[in-house]
Amino acid sequence: MDIRLQKWLSMSGVASRRKAEEMIAEGRVWVNGIKVTELGAKANPQNDLVELDGKIVEIVQEKIYIMLHKPEGVVTTVTDPFGRGTVMDLVPNKMRLYPVGRLDFDTSGLLLMTNDGEWAQKLTHPKYEISKTYIAVVKGIPAAESLQKLRQGIVIDGKKTATAQIKLIKNDKKSANSKVIITIHEGRNRQVRKMCEAVGHKVLTLKRVEVGGLELGALPKGKWRHLTVKEAKNLVK
Repeated sequence: MDIRLQKWLSMSGVASRRKAEEMIAEGRVWVNGIKVTELGAKANPQNDLVELDGKIVEIVQEKIYIMLHKPEGVVTTVTDPFGRGTVMDLVPNKMRLYPVGRLDFDTSGLLLMTNDGEWAQKLTHPKYEISKTYIAVVKGIPAAESLQKLRQGIVIDGKKTATAQIKLIKNDKKSANSKVIITIHEGRNRQVRKMCEAVGHKVLTLKRVEVGGLELGALPKGKWRHLTVKEAKNLVK
């Protein structure tokens, strides 16, 4: 049975389906020696040879789901043109995984990784509104009015954010810094940092501690573990 190339790439563990569409449009995918740039193009797993950047891409049968405690100072990409460390350096190469969504270079915390494109698609598509919870240390002590603005939505990059859950859990008058728990249901670029800066409080450190009800827990920084079958299913219920 023929399947779309973006599905083929996601099932192979190369990338999510949305990222695979970009790869096809960029002319990086070949079928039986012919470059393909049409998103509707299909191939047959029994008869066709699919290549990405000159390397054969085979569909993966075993699905793998892990959580990584991403440290600061590594990028959430498969490769980096500037030679920086990536999250791929922290997991075994033989797994052929890719990150689900991303965390900023200077943000730590829970990052999911998989070779299951369908699963990744459900976790990253905006319509599913998967919750993401962060602990932020911000400069200054936010007033109740500022916290309420964040809860109701605030304009960043010309667009208002969705409602969020915000809780001030600690303020340190000696250092004039505060610790805030923030839960959002979007995945915009550097969203939490921009939200806080929009009300006058620069984020000093940021850590993601929960995704879709799955908590980072006591997993050490830089380490990873497999998700249980139940955890993986609950995330996309």
